[in-house]
Amino acid sequence: MAKVAFLLANNFEDSEMKNPYEAVKEAGHEAVIVGLEKGAECKGKKGTVTYTADIGASEAKAEDFDAVIIPGGSSPEALRVNDDVVRFVKEVNEQGKLIAGICHGPQVMISADILKGKAATCYIGIRDDVKLAGADYRDEEVIVSGNLITSRTPKDEPAFIREILAKLN
Repeated sequence: MAKVAFLLANNFEDSEMKNPYEAVKEAGHEAVIVGLEKGAECKGKKGTVTYTADIGASEAKAEDFDAVIIPGGSSPEALRVNDDVVRFVKEVNEQGKLIAGICHGPQVMISADILKGKAATCYIGIRDDVKLAGADYRDEEVIVSGNLITSRTPKDEPAFIREILAKLN
């Protein structure tokens, strides 16, 4: 089974973390929460769920994981300015492993400079940023482009989860 890193900081979109996290675990995969620091408490912006980081980004090594999932909300803004998060995502990409981001999640992909030449979607508010990062932006519920999976909003979660589980299995 796969070992999946969930990149998380405060104010993530609750359902965009909770639903993929539970689906990955239910499918028998190992889910590890990677935060800005080990033990950090990460609260959803709607207050329905809270998680504790299993490890800090500085401890995360690409070779230890099979995939990375980046929930949206305001969390990606805090993650993308952390050098360890960016390094980790770059290394996972260099190894050709799955990286999935929903809503504002692609902001981390932008900072890791991994969108050039890929098709991608995202929350409409960062559409121009995704285009400027070199991606072929498409307004679709889910886009699979090589090792990347992107989706727009919570309403796209079923398609997002379906494609993640298909790649993991």
